[in-house]
Amino acid sequence: MKLFDLTGKLAIVTGASQGLGKGIATGLATAGADIIIIDRKKNEDTVKDIQELGVKCEAIEFDLGMIEKYDELVKNIHRKYGHIDILVNNAGVQKRHPAVEFPQEDWDFVIRINMNAVFFLCQSVGKVMLQQGSGKVINMASLLSFQGGYTIPAYTASKSAVMGFTKALANEWAVQGVNVNCIAPGYMETAMNTAIIDDESRNRQISERIPAGRWGTPEDLAGAAVFLASSASDYVNGHTLVVDGGWLGR
Repeated sequence: MKLFDLTGKLAIVTGASQGLGKGIATGLATAGADIIIIDRKKNEDTVKDIQELGVKCEAIEFDLGMIEKYDELVKNIHRKYGHIDILVNNAGVQKRHPAVEFPQEDWDFVIRINMNAVFFLCQSVGKVMLQQGSGKVINMASLLSFQGGYTIPAYTASKSAVMGFTKALANEWAVQGVNVNCIAPGYMETAMNTAIIDDESRNRQISERIPAGRWGTPEDLAGAAVFLASSASDYVNGHTLVVDGGWLGR
């Protein structure tokens, strides 16, 4: 199990106050990592839950739309802890409109948070990791990195881009000891999918198509995150690990 041991590692997880991010942060903490949560609002219950696992956990309130402040944010974290070993770019947003009606304002918002913010936080944290000669970056892609979806063209565009530039970063950084990979969740029981979950017909259609027979939960991502954050994945670069209950294989 030493391959998966994260004791002494510091992980930054964005959007980890709840949902998928909390599931990932909890998984990393269970493996021994100390956690920095970056989110718009603190959730003290989440911080307490993670600290009870015997690791350090700090929540930083930060608007990821303020890309120009990333370097300062990362420098402050690095100055305090002395190292940054894992970055999980989990935070994301969603806007639903038919393509012919999709407002430019909503398009720009989704692209800024789901694509631009992910790349530039990779850039800021990457500077630290490259200087260290080690690090693990995990970006959140999606089934929509492979498929088109319905009424979510901006989300599909952003998640396709994330999968693409993850490969580009891996090509540059692998030789310097920094692994960059993606997790692509399938249909997950989170607030972002409330509209579909509450649609009885659509919910049933999705559930029947998933070979595992159920929607995923935040806890289902923990193992994938620990693998990509640990020494077990030292020779895995530019890969997108799909966690979808078998959806894409059907």
